[in-house]
Amino acid sequence: MKLTVYSSDGKSSSEKEFSGLPVFEGDKGLQAVKEVIVAINANRRQGTHSTKTRGEVRGGGKKPWRQKGTGRARAGSTRSPLWVGGGVVFGPKPRDYSKKVNAKVKALAFSRALYDRATAGEIAVIEQFRLEQPKTKLMSEVVKRIAPKGKILLVDAPFSAEAARAARNIERVSLQEAAELNTLDLAQYSKIVVSTTALESIIARINGGKN
Repeated sequence: MKLTVYSSDGKSSSEKEFSGLPVFEGDKGLQAVKEVIVAINANRRQGTHSTKTRGEVRGGGKKPWRQKGTGRARAGSTRSPLWVGGGVVFGPKPRDYSKKVNAKVKALAFSRALYDRATAGEIAVIEQFRLEQPKTKLMSEVVKRIAPKGKILLVDAPFSAEAARAARNIERVSLQEAAELNTLDLAQYSKIVVSTTALESIIARINGGKN
């Protein structure tokens, strides 16, 4: 598969063939991509949300007024769900949202997502993230040459301290280590820029059967 390779300053580019990248036909792996993305998002949920039922809200032990003769509706507690400050009916309680996904499904989803982004021309390769000076302005200029707009993911293996420092304050840019790259990362950015070292790591990871 051919990918566009940029120089470190982003000023020049060329097409280069990379072997080892996944190839798919038809819809194979699309369902796996969906399942893995849903699982990743679910596993990130803390599940700490909680509301109180009428039995847990403080107060309300005394009947507000007598049952009959007042002309008002019957009321047994000021903590009824019908009252302001009362309990919540069927409100959220702490729960575990985590989903378990088979390792082979994760690997399939990752490969499919990588294939789709690569064939769509949304993955670019940079020789390396190297700057003359570790300045955000210089990194921003390099990113603009490769991807003028949209949310960008930079991937390296690993990032140098200078490159990470220069890129971390660019609003539309996110950083990810090649070893930590997942299916959601591949799906949610308009452009993914990987270093040659990172791409080699990703290809080795795919062909090694790791998810």
